[in-house]
Amino acid sequence: MYNDKTLTCKDCGREFTFSASEQEFYAEKGFTNEPGRCPECRAARKAQNRNSGYSRPQREMFPAVCSACGKETTVPFQPTGDKPVYCRECYQPRSRSNW
Repeated sequence: MYNDKTLTCKDCGREFTFSASEQEFYAEKGFTNEPGRCPECRAARKAQNRNSGYSRPQREMFPAVCSACGKETTVPFQPTGDKPVYCRECYQPRSRSNW
């Protein structure tokens, strides 16, 4: 069904083989694009991201007072006052009971 393909790496310009088994794996995962980098450049890029300490930016947190227990807490959105805001302890039991 799949045949090996020769592709050119967009980073180093070398040709590499996109094997039939890799193509099948990509199809199983639902990937629609062929790889743009050779395995060596992909590994180098992954290592660079890992070593650079790349992580998601921290969410901005806003102070609030829990509507259930009155405890001061922080939430990842700006409370507007028109809806109740809950601390972690009060929110979790409410969210489970709504299922």
